[in-house]
Amino acid sequence: MPELPEVEATRRHLAPVLMGASIARVEVRRARMVRRQERPADLPERLVGRAITRVGRRGKFVLIDLSGDFVWILHLGMSGRIALADPDEPEAAHTNVVVALHGGPEVRFVDPRTFGFTAVYTPEEYAASSLARLGPDALDELPRAPALARALAGRSAPIKPLLLDQRVVAGIGNIYADEMLWRARLHPARPGGSLDRDEVSRLRAAVRPVLEAGLRHGGTSLDDLAYLLPDGRAGEYLSRLRAYGREDLPCRRCRNPIRRTVLRQRSTFFCPECQR
Repeated sequence: MPELPEVEATRRHLAPVLMGASIARVEVRRARMVRRQERPADLPERLVGRAITRVGRRGKFVLIDLSGDFVWILHLGMSGRIALADPDEPEAAHTNVVVALHGGPEVRFVDPRTFGFTAVYTPEEYAASSLARLGPDALDELPRAPALARALAGRSAPIKPLLLDQRVVAGIGNIYADEMLWRARLHPARPGGSLDRDEVSRLRAAVRPVLEAGLRHGGTSLDDLAYLLPDGRAGEYLSRLRAYGREDLPCRRCRNPIRRTVLRQRSTFFCPECQR
């Protein structure tokens, strides 16, 4: 699933193309992609003719401000990606939504599994949606260690699922949670409330460097290449991962083999020797 680095990399590619552009045409090929829109016809009706005034992000959501006080939301789900293409370029398979810009490229939402979605909300709809309940952004609004400790205090759930809870911190997903816990030397099955002050500080100190490293290399494209940057390039962080996907390979810190377990139905990779 694209996580914060992949979504932020996508946003940074989109921003210089979309800023100031106006929307000429919208095609929705699969109705499931607009399932979060109470009235599906609202998506094209609210997009066409609007000017784009800002391209932002919160957690794993690209948030595009439009004239008229609307916000256009893109969520990539498990297998989605955004492609920028000239109108005469052949479309990739599973191109489910196409948004054409006046005098510019098309924004194509490609999603084989259709777990992603797009919507255009009024301020009132946004305030009533799950987006308004997201926690602080893991890259831009990371809580200080005391606030993070308060969020974890008394929690019996393992720390790995707590990192994935978007109400605690928004934007962290399965790959980068494993990387953060490896960097912080914390076992992913530790109850969140069991972390002492030093361990919470280590965890907080691991979050931003991991996210920035992933972003610096364009995100993590796995072997299926489900995630690509809008210009069609793959993210290059896969070879730099320290824990995720490295079962039985030597830990890059202590050389003991990385192990895999399942926590809350999510594959989890860790070093049993140096993560306690």
